[in-house]
Amino acid sequence: MTPSLVLWIYIVLLIVGGLIGFLKAGSKASLIASVICAIPLIICNVVAGLPPWLADVFVAVLLVYFGMKFAKGRKFMPAGFMTILSVITLILRQVLK
Repeated sequence: MTPSLVLWIYIVLLIVGGLIGFLKAGSKASLIASVICAIPLIICNVVAGLPPWLADVFVAVLLVYFGMKFAKGRKFMPAGFMTILSVITLILRQVLK
């Protein structure tokens, strides 16, 4: 397990979450938002020469976003799940360096 693999798993789950939101609720916004949020993470993981902490900053921004959304709505899915997943991603990326 590498920090890069952890980030790929997070990216896939982020996009799958948007896809589920689209399929279950017809939410085009969920699908578009998940892809838009995944693009900088994909770039961080693919482009050589970018500092690894840049991806952590993007994940931290998503952590704040999902955390605020969870605190406001108190719904575990998807905001609570993504908050926990973001925390786990940040921790694993630091531990596996």
